[in-house]
Amino acid sequence: MEGDILRVSLLQIDVKPDEPVETRRERVAGLVRAQDGADLVVLPELWPVGAFAFDTFADHAEPVDGPTARAMGAAARDAGVWLHAGSIVERDQTPQGDCILYNTSLLFSPDGELHRMYRKIHRFGFDKGEAILMGAGHEIVTARLDDAVIGLATCYDLRFPEQFRLLVDAGAQLFVVSAGWPARRRAHWSLLARARAVESQAYVLACSTAGRHAGVEQAGYSVVVDPWGEVVAEAGAGEETLSVELDPVHVVKTRTEFPVLRDRVLGLPAPTKSTKPIKP
Repeated sequence: MEGDILRVSLLQIDVKPDEPVETRRERVAGLVRAQDGADLVVLPELWPVGAFAFDTFADHAEPVDGPTARAMGAAARDAGVWLHAGSIVERDQTPQGDCILYNTSLLFSPDGELHRMYRKIHRFGFDKGEAILMGAGHEIVTARLDDAVIGLATCYDLRFPEQFRLLVDAGAQLFVVSAGWPARRRAHWSLLARARAVESQAYVLACSTAGRHAGVEQAGYSVVVDPWGEVVAEAGAGEETLSVELDPVHVVKTRTEFPVLRDRVLGLPAPTKSTKPIKP
């Protein structure tokens, strides 16, 4: 960072159906290395395989130290950036030794080490697809990047404001949302990104995919929204790199000058001390 300015690049990746996963992994690593002037680079959800390619999830599942993590860690180190590497289909084991899959986001530090991981809490599908193929995460995740605290969320999470309230309570000033959002609900994507920014008085960095996943056209239109709900930058429908400069102090200033969050009542812990009764 230079002063308080955070330089961010969102890489809106086209998940081409005829592109082998290994080839895409190498291509995306090259795109990350090209962002060596950034502080934070963000990739979309499930870009190695495609968010709607349910039939291939098991075949391309990998551990959190698997080939995608190794490639992205090396790219983050070479570029000297914080890298939110989007998400992978994570393969893990239950205590009983059974295989379980998760939609897991990986955050790498500039030295290439895995700094945080976030397992998607809200699984999309309504009793099919991701909702039945993957396990659910149970913990919100934040990370401090120098002077800024980011909160992690993935795609369908964007529809659940209570998760973002918890991230605010944990100190988040910026939300990083990786997604594979379908084009037929693009209006919701744009609306919800702005809503989460306004209600939380935080930046939203929402990075989606382009192209088609298993025949499902992707929305694209990755977007950066400021704490007042203003669109700072927005991509188009195709593969694109969106680069912006943000000031985390703007979040502090907004929350101080227009202290909406101070007036929250519902969803907060009960007070530890009772107030004194008012004398008649």
